Amino acid sequence: MAGVFDNPVFPYFAFYATVVVLKTMAMSFCTVFHRLTKKVFVNPEDTAGRGVKPSTHESVERVRRCHLNDLENVIPFVLIGLLYTATGPSLGSALLHFRIFTGARILHTIAYLLPLPQPSRGLGFIVGILVTMSMAWSILSNSKY
Repeated sequence: MAGVFDNPVFPYFAFYATVVVLKTMAMSFCTVFHRLTKKVFVNPEDTAGRGVKPSTHESVERVRRCHLNDLENVIPFVLIGLLYTATGPSLGSALLHFRIFTGARILHTIAYLLPLPQPSRGLGFIVGILVTMSMAWSILSNSKY
């Protein structure tokens, strides 16, 4: 694993992985913002003293679903991307994977939150999954098992 950090691909992976992880973390703040502005809380202790009952709201649920989708896609990207980096891919191929995934996740988020008409959100999701699967395929096909 020490060779991963010496690999010229690693700083690029670290940059793009950090971008998508920070985007995922930002979704938590976006959820809080929507909960506070819509006065929507799901736990009874959160509603105490606010004069509201636990409830849901479509805009809060939309942000939550987008955040959940990020968690389902960004974590595998980071894990598989690290393993992919360890296989010593060409810089051009690695950058293509990392940039496309990052762009796809940003598109997915924009399409989810605005909302944009389908298939924009679906394309963002599928492209991101295909990038992660492409890296996984590269790892498996280059493995010496």
